[in-house]
Amino acid sequence: MSADVLPSPPVEKHRHHRDVTGGWLRPAVFGAMDGLVSNFALISGVVGGGASSTVVVITGLAGLAAGACSMAAGEYTSVASQTELMQAEIEVEKAELARNPEGELAELTALYRVRGLDAETAEKVAAQISAQPELAWRVHVREELGVDPDDLPSPYVAAISSFTAFAAGAIIPVLPFIFGASGLLVATIVSVLGLLVAGGVVARLTARPWWAGALRQLVLGGLAAAATFGIGSLVGAGLS
Repeated sequence: MSADVLPSPPVEKHRHHRDVTGGWLRPAVFGAMDGLVSNFALISGVVGGGASSTVVVITGLAGLAAGACSMAAGEYTSVASQTELMQAEIEVEKAELARNPEGELAELTALYRVRGLDAETAEKVAAQISAQPELAWRVHVREELGVDPDDLPSPYVAAISSFTAFAAGAIIPVLPFIFGASGLLVATIVSVLGLLVAGGVVARLTARPWWAGALRQLVLGGLAAAATFGIGSLVGAGLS
C-alpha cells in the first residue's frame, strides 16, 4: 500500500429503529391487556355472585368471543376511518400541487428555511423536489401531514392483531375453570402472573423498566377484578 494512501474508515452500521407507527403494536398490546383484565374482572364478578364452575366457563368464553369480536370491529373501523381521512387529505394535496405549483413551491421553500437551510439552498432543494411530481406530493404529505403515504396503517392488520391478542389475554383466567378449578384462587394466581408478564413485555417494548410496567398492569388489573368481585358479591347476596 502506498504511503500516501490512507485506509478507508470503517463503515458504521446504521441502527434500525423499531416501528413506532405501524398498525399492529397498539391494537395487539391493548387487546391483550383488555382481554386479560376484562375477562378476569368478569369471572371475578360471576364467582363473587356464587356461580358454578360451568357458568363461569360459559361466561368466560362468551366474554372472550364477544370482546374479541368487538375489539376487532372497533379497531378495523377506527384504522379504516383514519386511513380514509389520510387518503382524502393526500388527494387534496395533489390537487393543490396541480392547481397552484408556484404557491406550493414557495410553501416548501419556506418550510426548509424554517428547518435551518439558507435561502439559496432551500430554494434549490424545493425546486428539485417540485420538478418531480411523484416525489413532490409525497414530500408535501410527509412534511405537512406528518404521515408516510407509502406506509399507511392497515385496518386488516389492526383488526386481526386486536382479535388475536384479546382472545389470548382473555383465555388466561378461564383456563383454570376449564381444567376443573372451582374457586377463584388458581385463576387469580394465573391472572396475576399473566398481568405481570404482559406488563413487563410491554414495558420492554417501550424501553421502560420491566418491573414498572409489570406492577402498573398488576395494580390496574387487580383493582378492576376487586371492583367486579365486590359488585358480584353484593348482587349475588341480594338475589339469594
